[in-house]
Amino acid sequence: MIRVLLPAHLRTLARIDGEVKLSVTGAITQRSVLEALEAEHPELRGTIRDRGTGKRRAFIRFFACEQDLSHQAPDEPLPAAVAAGTEPYLIVAAMAGG
Repeated sequence: MIRVLLPAHLRTLARIDGEVKLSVTGAITQRSVLEALEAEHPELRGTIRDRGTGKRRAFIRFFACEQDLSHQAPDEPLPAAVAAGTEPYLIVAAMAGG
């Protein structure tokens, strides 16, 4: 099981309490995890990735094992600890303003 932590506004939108646990078949990549998340919670489609291009939205960041994975290729494997379910995959809402 892959553990995913979402920012509060996305948990509210999807009516989720706490972390999400997902079954992902095949390679454990950002793309496969996000596709599994959106399949289980279709209300999140378009909030994390652009619906047309599939690219990460500007104010969303991805982290795992204390690493910023936001600019990593979507099909690059996630860290082994995430694939094993011992570490969560974090989707974080970036802050902007001044």
